[in-house]
Amino acid sequence: MEYFIIYILTISIISIFAVILDKTAARKGKRRISENVLMTLATIGGGIAMYAAMRIIRHKTRKNKFMVGIPVIVMLEIAAAAIIYFNFLK
Repeated sequence: MEYFIIYILTISIISIFAVILDKTAARKGKRRISENVLMTLATIGGGIAMYAAMRIIRHKTRKNKFMVGIPVIVMLEIAAAAIIYFNFLK
């Protein structure tokens, strides 16, 4: 269980930095982080942190792909974790 927590914390920190770097690059007109990379980070466990960072720094908030997609991903991950926990780990 502690490896899982370390993983989630690590991917969350990476996701937050990715959002910040993308916003910084957007402001400076530099090369950006692709939407696919951002969505992948959300899908592999960084969704909650990424969504919070996007709301706080107001980045990608006009894109439904992120403002609807990431919460859906998070809900599916929570549901999957609950199913796994209650059916296989308990």
